[in-house]
Amino acid sequence: MTTTMVSSAGAATGGPSYRILLIEDDPGDALLVEELLHDTGLRFELTTCATLADASSTLSSGVTDCILLDLHLPDASGTSAVTAVRALAPHTAVIVLTGLSEAQAGTDAMAAGAQDYLVKGKVEPELLHRTVRYAVYRSETERAGIEAQAARLRAEENARLERGLLPPPILDASSVRVTTRYLPGTAMALLGGDFLDVVEGDDGLLHAVVGDVSGHGPDAAALGVCLRIAWRSLVLGGHRGEDLLGLMERILVAERVSPSQFATCTLLTLDQNVSTATLHLAGHHEPLLTTTEGTRELTAAHGIALGIVPGLRKWPATVTPLPPGGALTLYTDGLTEGHNGNSGRRLGVDGLLALIEALPPADPAAHIDQLITQTHTLNAGRHTDDLAVLRLDWGTHRHGHPAAEQRLG
Repeated sequence: MTTTMVSSAGAATGGPSYRILLIEDDPGDALLVEELLHDTGLRFELTTCATLADASSTLSSGVTDCILLDLHLPDASGTSAVTAVRALAPHTAVIVLTGLSEAQAGTDAMAAGAQDYLVKGKVEPELLHRTVRYAVYRSETERAGIEAQAARLRAEENARLERGLLPPPILDASSVRVTTRYLPGTAMALLGGDFLDVVEGDDGLLHAVVGDVSGHGPDAAALGVCLRIAWRSLVLGGHRGEDLLGLMERILVAERVSPSQFATCTLLTLDQNVSTATLHLAGHHEPLLTTTEGTRELTAAHGIALGIVPGLRKWPATVTPLPPGGALTLYTDGLTEGHNGNSGRRLGVDGLLALIEALPPADPAAHIDQLITQTHTLNAGRHTDDLAVLRLDWGTHRHGHPAAEQRLG
């Protein structure tokens, strides 16, 4: 294997530099190609290999922009050589070098994946210059198209998962206003397993859940969707409290891809007839209660996260009295784990409460949007995590129609 480097001295200045791999076992032909490259005016770095095996080592150790491939090598020939090279470097431009008597070889090579072909003995510097540039351009265009298609498919998959994580609430006669937000950590981040849901049961009670599956990516998101659907089905089937959480844990253990995977969640049952909220915390933090006196974190008993110790079933209930009018906000830790400006500390619940206190009065949807904007501004992109927020407002809407506003980030 030999390597030749050509800088802008002796080559055209201002243009790109090409890393070219020549796979040619004939030393005379290899020298001819090198001399032609010098005459093209291209800036290039040339590496020459005599076999496909040597080329494989070269391709695995660095980036190559263009491969000049002879179709008659000691260890590969014809279109099989093109196929082998494309397998080694699927996103690299390949130009095939054919003999004068091989009229069909060039077109066959292009059908096998080469960007272009050149006939030995008929190559002029200008033709080689143009062929290398266009082949690299076409290869880069193909790669960009593949990446764009992959991004579109990923976005479509994420959107389907997001719809599963943020379903429409089931509200019948309830006058509670439901506002939800779900935002992935960053625009191109893989989804996490945050989930939420609201259902009005046949008993007239309003049931809500906010949860967070450990980890990120499609596995966590799929498990989050599974738990959300299970919760809704079980609630509509009459399951409540510890019994409900126990069944959700059994489903989590059966569906998770790793024994270390777990989920935290808060279950809330709102009874407007007696003005109480019943909470079950499974490794999750307390909701926030907003009244005319301000916003504070509720005090509630803590239970273990789902899947940490399957079968332990430690999820005590906390019953909290509620004022005639107010709001409860359930959320995942994406709202509090970001940085608190330049302080070097995380925002935390205290910082979140301070932000809420400083926000101007607004309707629930605008209030949540302003709060999320403020936390993102303080964080400045230093910590990325998915975020789910569920707010339930009652009192002022008691005599109106139930309202629900949702939004995917």
